[in-house]
Amino acid sequence: MPELPEVETIVRDLKKKIVGRKIIDVWTDWPKTVKFPKKTDKFKREIIGRKIEKIERRGKNILIFLSGGKLLLVHQKLTGHLLVGRWKIEDNIPRPLMKGALEDKVNNYIHFIFFLDDENQLALSDLRKFAKIMAGAEDEIKKFPDLKNLGSEPLDKKFTFERFKDRFSGKKGKIKQVLMNQKIIAGIGNIYSDEILWQAGVYPLKEVQKLKENELKAIYRSMRDIFKKAIGLRGDSMSDFRDTAGRKGRYQEFHKAYQRTGEPCFRDGTTIKRFKLGGRSGHYCPTCQRLTNN
Repeated sequence: MPELPEVETIVRDLKKKIVGRKIIDVWTDWPKTVKFPKKTDKFKREIIGRKIEKIERRGKNILIFLSGGKLLLVHQKLTGHLLVGRWKIEDNIPRPLMKGALEDKVNNYIHFIFFLDDENQLALSDLRKFAKIMAGAEDEIKKFPDLKNLGSEPLDKKFTFERFKDRFSGKKGKIKQVLMNQKIIAGIGNIYSDEILWQAGVYPLKEVQKLKENELKAIYRSMRDIFKKAIGLRGDSMSDFRDTAGRKGRYQEFHKAYQRTGEPCFRDGTTIKRFKLGGRSGHYCPTCQRLTNN
């Protein structure tokens, strides 16, 4: 699933490419993508004819603010990514009219298209069809749990170490799980929790209430450093993620722990190990991330 750096990459692209444009039509072959409002005609009435005024990220959600106080929310979920380009729909199948990255197979699972007034289109490619779209009055959309229950933004300037530490106060569970809890901190998933804890030198299965202050500080610094680096590299494309032009990010070239099972640790040469936690795989170095109470 795209995490904070991948979603931020998309948002920064969209700010350059589609702000100021007007949505003039919508096409989909998978109306179930729209979770609110349920009826396609009502959804279209919420957005068609409206100008895109600004675009923001909140956690893993893309927020497209429209004229008339409307808000369009897109969550790309597991395999979704937004693309900007031009397609021709033939036999209800979108065909790219632009050569290059958009022709890549991973970009050809288009199930949703927003037509814009400059002849460009905003398309959602989503192999697994898990992505979510919602639209309505801004106040109404912000009341949904998707936004209302989100935790702190890791890169917010106001999110100091003291506030970070407070987010863990009274929490229970393994530190990897707690980092991925969107109600505590927004935007961290499986990839970056592995990477953050490796850089911090913290055992991923350590109980959060047993973490020392120096460990929390290391996690906080690592979180901010890694997110900034990953955004600079335009996200992680080990799986399906692509940017709005259909191109891969490069963070997967710099993994230190995630999906490196059996490979040597870059710090001490110990073999990286894989573990299961809550039905998901994690990765760590048993030497430099060993369990300690010191």
